[in-house]
Order: sequence, then C-alpha cells, then structure tokens
Amino acid sequence: MARSKPGGKQASKSRTPIRDERWIHFYRQMMKIRLFEEQVNQLYMSAKMPGLAHLYIGQEAVAVGVCETLRQDDYITSTHRGHGHCLAKGASLDRMFAELLGKAPGYCRGKGGSMHIADQETGNLGANAIVGGSAGIATGAAMSAKMRGSDQVAVCFFGEGALGQGLLYECMNMASLWKLPVIYVCENNLYNEYTHYSETTAGEIRERAKAFEIPCEAIDGQDIVLVHAASQYFVERARKREGPSFLICNTYRFYGHHVGDVDRAYYRSKKEEEEWKNRRDPLKLLAQRLTKEKTADDASLKQIEDEIQRQIEAAVQFALNAPYPKPSEVEQDVYA
Repeated sequence: MARSKPGGKQASKSRTPIRDERWIHFYRQMMKIRLFEEQVNQLYMSAKMPGLAHLYIGQEAVAVGVCETLRQDDYITSTHRGHGHCLAKGASLDRMFAELLGKAPGYCRGKGGSMHIADQETGNLGANAIVGGSAGIATGAAMSAKMRGSDQVAVCFFGEGALGQGLLYECMNMASLWKLPVIYVCENNLYNEYTHYSETTAGEIRERAKAFEIPCEAIDGQDIVLVHAASQYFVERARKREGPSFLICNTYRFYGHHVGDVDRAYYRSKKEEEEWKNRRDPLKLLAQRLTKEKTADDASLKQIEDEIQRQIEAAVQFALNAPYPKPSEVEQDVYA
C-alpha cells in the first residue's frame, strides 16, 4: 500500500518573507489552539469533561492560515474536529471551555458540546458531527451572500473522510453552476478515523474538483505561509464572484481520532507519529522562520506561550465555576 509522506503534495514553494508583525499574531493564534487542545485532553483525563473531543493538535496552520484571510462577517462551517476553526474565527477561550463542560455561558448554552459549537457573531455557522454534513450549510450561506449582493464568502472545512459523502459533490456541482463564493477546504490528515485514506479514497483528490471545473490547489498544510497565500488568493477570487475553489491541505493529527484513542499502534506506527511531530510541527516550522528572519527570538516566543497559558488557566477556571443551564431550559435553544 502506498502511504503519503509527511507534507504530501504541494503546488508551490513558500518564498514569502515573514518579517511583518502579523506573523507574530499568526503564531499566537496557533499557540492558543495548541494549548487549548492540550487542556481539553487534561479535562477529559481528569473526568471533568463529559463525552469525547477530537483534538486539532498538529493541524493548527490550516485553521489559522485560512481564517486570517477572512472578515468577521464571512462564514465558516466546521467539523467534529472543530475547536481550532472556532478559535481561529474569533471564539473566546472562556465560552469555548464552558460549552465543552456543558455550562450555561457556553456558545450553545452548554447544550451543543464539543462537536456542535456555533457563534453567529463571528460568522461560525457551526461544527458538525456528521461527516461532510456542513457542506450544504456553507454552500447555502454562499448562495445567500450572492443573492443579497454581498461580497461575503463562505469556507467549508472538512476532512478527507468526507470525500465519500455524496452531499459534498451535490453542493460542489451547484456551487460551480451558480458561481457561488465558497471555498472547500479539505484537511487531509491521512486517516478516516482508523483507516488510511488510500484504502477508502479512489483516484486523486484534486480530480474531484476538476470534474466540476472548480480550481484546486494542493499544499503542505503544515506551512502556514503556504496556507495563508493560497487562501488569500481563493478568498479574493470568491469576493470578485469568480466562483468556488477547492484547497487541499495535507496535514496530520498528532493524537488519536478522539481523546480516548490512546494506543494507535494498530493503525499507524509510533515512528510515523514522531516523524511528523519532529519534522512537520506547524508551530515549530513557523517559530524557525520567525527566528531565522529575526522577526522574533526564542525568549519572545516563550513569553507568548506563557501568556496564553495563563489565559487558558483563567478560562478553564471560569468554566469550572460557571453554572449549568437551568432544568427549566431543557427545551430551549435545541433543534431537531
């Protein structure tokens, strides 16, 4: 069986200088997601969080690289592995933790939990526990923007597992026909739960976009410079009403399919995991570039990490102390 190598196929080399201070902000956003997810794992291990969560650790460059090209009024839809998308689009740490713990101040009043976080104020139309389930929502949002004459765009995040869902292709077909301002972002982290995607996905991924005459680019999703550049191009294209696009970000989840997936040796090797963590960690790659180009030094990056860690701790404490929804609200803010 042919297995993908770290980094995967990419369409272009990254030559963008990162001397601008905005890259410090990008690093801060990625670190926020990393430390948030590490804390989520601790909450699960200490039995303080009900249910499971699907950690985004290792994929931070995709969420931040894409969302930093968007305005607040642009739309995103997310997945079961959605915390990174929510935070990158502007969600607050305290309300995120409150939602995970089922508390009233959470984004969905504690009733959505990890896989259903939504925030209308930041354009986050919601995470979705159904694989590929948000394709229709994102495409519908793009159609709404076009009908209203707005220059808003919609981004649909999904994993490579969604390539087996017919809904995605129905939406891509309509988006192409009607030139809707939507960007389909495929986060190919190599595994459909516990199965390598080469065992479930026939042919080349990019050929699916080609079949609908949708422009496609495949990049190294661990390199935020590449992700940001490709996203910026596709977002600008969408704003000009030139139709949908398809971005393949080859990436990797450092941990299991969910927090309970601890021993992964039966479907992928420890050597593979270590190779990605050591060679292709998006945070390390950006840190290396920042220090090389003298935009930051090790001390300033450590200061950022420490500052965010303090914010995480305060947000967790807020969520732990927050009240649960009142029993009388059991039928409020829920939909079927």
